[in-house]
Amino acid sequence: MSHIELTADNFNEEVLNSDKPVLVDFWAPWCGPCRMLAPVLEQLGAEHPEIKVCKVNTDEEMELAIKFGIDSIPCVIAFNNGKQIDKSVGFTSKDRLLSLFD
Repeated sequence: MSHIELTADNFNEEVLNSDKPVLVDFWAPWCGPCRMLAPVLEQLGAEHPEIKVCKVNTDEEMELAIKFGIDSIPCVIAFNNGKQIDKSVGFTSKDRLLSLFD
């Protein structure tokens, strides 16, 4: 499964009102570690269809980045039942991303 591109317009529907856990990757095209993390997230999404993988381009959606206090990227935030439960900043492993839901 590929990721869902998030904007201010669809964030609430796709993340806060989601019926399954969501990982939101805050990233930018110029960010090297963000590009390194992309295939990890793609693999996680393919192996775990019970988790929705979404991405926010911080260059295009600065208001969302500000709303969630993003000051370093990549920053992956885990949501469950519409609430932020954990986050990871910087390049990390698939196992670490999965552990955000523990």
